[in-house]
Amino acid sequence: MNNLQQFVVGQKYTNDQIRYALNLENLGGIRPSVGKGSKLQHIAVMTALETARKRKQENPYEDRIEGDVLLYTASGKEGDQRLEGKNKRLLEQYSLPVPFYGFANEGRQVYQFLGLLELLRHYKEAQLDKAGRLRSVWIFEFRIHRQPELVSLEHARTISAQLIAESRAIVPLAPDDQTVVVVPPPDKDRERVAFIEAEQVRSALMSVNPFRFEHLLKDLVTKRGFRNVTVTKSSGDGGIDLNGYVPDNDDFFAGTHVQFQAKRWRHAVGSVEINSFRGALSTTAKGVFVTTSYYTKAAIEEGRHQNKPSITLIDGQRLAQMVQGVELDLSSFL
Repeated sequence: MNNLQQFVVGQKYTNDQIRYALNLENLGGIRPSVGKGSKLQHIAVMTALETARKRKQENPYEDRIEGDVLLYTASGKEGDQRLEGKNKRLLEQYSLPVPFYGFANEGRQVYQFLGLLELLRHYKEAQLDKAGRLRSVWIFEFRIHRQPELVSLEHARTISAQLIAESRAIVPLAPDDQTVVVVPPPDKDRERVAFIEAEQVRSALMSVNPFRFEHLLKDLVTKRGFRNVTVTKSSGDGGIDLNGYVPDNDDFFAGTHVQFQAKRWRHAVGSVEINSFRGALSTTAKGVFVTTSYYTKAAIEEGRHQNKPSITLIDGQRLAQMVQGVELDLSSFL
């Protein structure tokens, strides 16, 4: 019924073309193709392009493409998600180079082929549902391989194996860089309420215009007492987003030059990003890395490395609490 033998990055395909070419179920975000003995043949991961969503209705927790990384929330729209069934099958790529095909819905059952996907890490986080209740979800981070542009279905497994091997040879993904450190919601009611309130702020921060996020951080650190805070130019900054100086009334660190990197990300920050930031720092500056997401265990260890300049790491929950503390108005940054 379908003679499609290849997918081309950037080209559009109907749901039926994808379904019959890959022997998949008709619906769902995670669509595995299983052979004899339940052996996984491949998986199609279906997401949606941000341009296909209405800005006013955007959920900050929705799937998002950031550079070459796809942030993907596991199946299960209501209640706590479980790492079982189709969700669990995604983990098989850690040990076997099973082809994962990435597709982004553009509406009306039309999908753009993103490329082959490589699973980088997965972790559990707490999210707020539409009613403001906390629920546990599983997040998968995939690297999008846009090359080769043409992916033959016959050779997809070989291509996937080669891409993953080359990727991990360039940036080895050690277990500590797969492990994302997420602070779970506390059990005590009072602390839990505070966590939820901070999470509401964090969700708003994730909706901030990415080109305005650095200016939001400028306002925040200025309100926290830093002086002469400036945002660097968008190009040629070497990874430095802001410069500032510790206020004169600080008895120990007055006048200290501080440089910031700001990432309005949903995907976790790894050790590579911390290393790159450290390399961009002025020799006389202290470094602060700020994100709306989380850090891997390796990133945290890298920030505290005994034989290198220390980097202060501020994750999404801590950032949200800081915003709460100065009552910063986020509406002008959305």
